[in-house]
Amino acid sequence: MSFIPIFTAIIADSYAGCFSVICFSSFISLLGVVQLLLSATVSHLRPPSCEKGSILCKQPTPLQAGLLYLGLTLFTIGNGGTRFTLASMGADQLDSTRHQGIFFNWFIFTLYIASFVCSTLMVYVEENRRWGWGWAFTIFSMANLVGLVVFLCGTKFYRLVKPNGSPFKSLACVIVAAIKKKKMPLSSQTDDYHHDGDGFNSPTPFFKFLNRAAVKSEEESSSKIVNPWKLCTVQQVEDLKRLIKIVPIWFSGLILSIPLAVQMSFMIVQAKTMDSHITSHFKIPAATIQVCALIATCVTIPLLDRLILPLWVKLAPTRPPTPLQRIGIGHVFIILSSIVAALVEAKRLSVARSHGLIDQVNAVVPLSLLWLAPQLAILGVSEGFYLAGQATFCYQEFPAPFKNTSTAVAGLTLARAFYSSILVINAVQRATAWLPNNINKGRLDNVYWLCSGVGALNLVFFLVCASVYKYHKD
Repeated sequence: MSFIPIFTAIIADSYAGCFSVICFSSFISLLGVVQLLLSATVSHLRPPSCEKGSILCKQPTPLQAGLLYLGLTLFTIGNGGTRFTLASMGADQLDSTRHQGIFFNWFIFTLYIASFVCSTLMVYVEENRRWGWGWAFTIFSMANLVGLVVFLCGTKFYRLVKPNGSPFKSLACVIVAAIKKKKMPLSSQTDDYHHDGDGFNSPTPFFKFLNRAAVKSEEESSSKIVNPWKLCTVQQVEDLKRLIKIVPIWFSGLILSIPLAVQMSFMIVQAKTMDSHITSHFKIPAATIQVCALIATCVTIPLLDRLILPLWVKLAPTRPPTPLQRIGIGHVFIILSSIVAALVEAKRLSVARSHGLIDQVNAVVPLSLLWLAPQLAILGVSEGFYLAGQATFCYQEFPAPFKNTSTAVAGLTLARAFYSSILVINAVQRATAWLPNNINKGRLDNVYWLCSGVGALNLVFFLVCASVYKYHKD
């Protein structure tokens, strides 16, 4: 679901536009959930229930398993195709950068509220014997259908941005043309460059090598036919430069998300070795503790939008908060979350040692599951600052032909972070004894301290990049 948005964004930017991609993806998502509903309710589409107390259960047939995976695949494609394309289309309806920033705040807030409902209410419906999976998937199907109908009801009101072909081809043309003209001298005269009503006088001095792609040769100056692989407009050259400037900021976001991914990867493993009782008669599932992060994000975003940011503007009207400042604050909170996670894990290991549970494989330590809540809450606050800030930054700073791709970059960052965290975990397992199969004998706290150090170094890198970055509007 984090990789799919990039592909759908490219299709939306290049050929189909946001509206068509959202309609198609919503329909695919609806088909996927309906397929999951059928797999959960139609007896011929699922294996028979296991007899109570028996470990001999009939496996699903290839058809039954295939239909289940088909439903999951359709749902994943549909959900990934709508998530960030909706963000771009929503921002397209607004003109001012301030209003676009507010929109991204509430868009991220809506996503997290939905995740919170799914992680609590819908899980309760699924696990309840009276209702079960059939009712849960029925509700999901109705939610998908209602969402699609509501979206279509606004059709005649939307401002639709028409795609003008693949913008990625334009980038490739600039690189190829610059290489072909690597020996051509640059000029200071505006008329020596190829324009197409782009509003630029001469290309900027940043990455001068690329400016050659827009320099007209004598033959090209006299010809009315332009070969796009030999001569590009100044606008095309500047679009590529804008993307190059954003790469270091994006790379720092990728490194920043790795500690987040490592924490989320081990959270449930930790939670399953802790006391999940809230009261003597009530306990919560280990995975439910992640709701703390969702709640923190859902509280942070309204506070930011309605209180903190307006107050900032009043106190410093000439220096309103920038997206990069919000991203930087998100960096700080993620580092703080890793530090708290290390301290909590050290406490958990200390309790395990004092009760002689080290040699027992993943034995439950007499320490409340709620000890994990503070680090998750800080993680949620960081996402409240970081995700909306990153979406706003990318949407405002990416060239106009890449607006859908810009918001999908946030999803790509998370996807790359989770895959990169696997490499980090594997490297730690090979180089140290911190992550054995028995977490009680390991040193997961050292892994979190490592993440804190990486995050701190990355923060320094980000601050350097942000200090020299100039916004496009400037």
